[in-house]
Amino acid sequence: MNLNLLASRLDNIAPFHVMELMKMAHALERQGRHIIHMGIGEPDFTAPPTVVAAAAKAMADGKLQYTSALGIHPLREAIAAHYRRVYGLKISPSRIVVTAGASAALLLACAALVEAGTEVLMPDPSYPCNRHFVAAFDGRAAMVPCGPEQRFQLSDAQVREHWTAQTRGVLLASPSNPTGTSITHGELGKIIATVRAKGGFTIVDEIYQGLSYDSEPFSALSLSDDVVVINSFSKYFNMTGWRLGWLVVPEALVPAIEKLSQNLFICPSSVAQYAALACFEPEALAVYEERKAEFRRRRDYIVPALQELGFKVPVVPDGAFYVYADCTALSNDADQLTLAMLNQAGVVLVPGMDFGPHTAHSHIRLSYATSMENLREAVARLRAFLPTITARR
Repeated sequence: MNLNLLASRLDNIAPFHVMELMKMAHALERQGRHIIHMGIGEPDFTAPPTVVAAAAKAMADGKLQYTSALGIHPLREAIAAHYRRVYGLKISPSRIVVTAGASAALLLACAALVEAGTEVLMPDPSYPCNRHFVAAFDGRAAMVPCGPEQRFQLSDAQVREHWTAQTRGVLLASPSNPTGTSITHGELGKIIATVRAKGGFTIVDEIYQGLSYDSEPFSALSLSDDVVVINSFSKYFNMTGWRLGWLVVPEALVPAIEKLSQNLFICPSSVAQYAALACFEPEALAVYEERKAEFRRRRDYIVPALQELGFKVPVVPDGAFYVYADCTALSNDADQLTLAMLNQAGVVLVPGMDFGPHTAHSHIRLSYATSMENLREAVARLRAFLPTITARR
């Protein structure tokens, strides 16, 4: 095929560096090396037995056909009940759209709201695919540098400062990937009010909201009915490969999202949807809360361990399962540092270059979604390896 036929929008979509590191790690494993993976944001827990059993029953019962593009109604009702139970919010099931993962939810939201040639404000650092979802619809992600003094999150003052005639809206994440930090209730409320006054949209990615450790979690839906909220069964519910998520949108936006979903995805996986109904049963919820406590235990181990190794952790993450650490005391090139850690210590971490230019060379992201045994072994390996790096500086 003539590669000149490729669409020019591909020039605005960078490779996902963490996946390149994973390919290198798998090549080393094929050579017999033991590699500790702390790069990918994937829980080491899998779906509880009750969820697996629900999937098997759905298959045995022949529930394998297409569903509504909006998702099966019992699951939309269960998600609405989840908002009522956890956040005290009364959300109509008609506003909930079940999607083929949070990625599909973000694609649908951007397809509906991003106009070609416009820009969307988001923090730097942030999850790389978010800016690429915007680019996929010929928009531009306007990355605003956000430092530890504001928990690596956009502030209302920055939204006001960086809003231009081309700005269409903001895309936020709380808790965030890569930083594990949340936006405070008051600050998010001010951002939403500012964006509304400017006639823009606010999209809030809440896929890690179930993994909030230090305070009571809240949803942006408690602040406004006109925000678009993204969530997923991948993180708190441990169903990464099942590819199931959801959107909560204003009622007026549902027909547009339904039309897009019908054309772009037909529907989410029927089996995954029937399985997900079991996620909200008491037995499964008890499992998820135990696992959440384990994630917090891992965080409380790895943060001081990283600090002892020479990394700076200017903001202790309050959610998700990431630590965003400043590595400048050890190296001024996070990319080369992570390559050396992989090849010499057998530990996969991610350089900041994936998450935006502001912290590309100064920070690394660590995922503690792995066992305590692996975390302790990784720390031991890095303790032996890092002096060889600092000795060469």
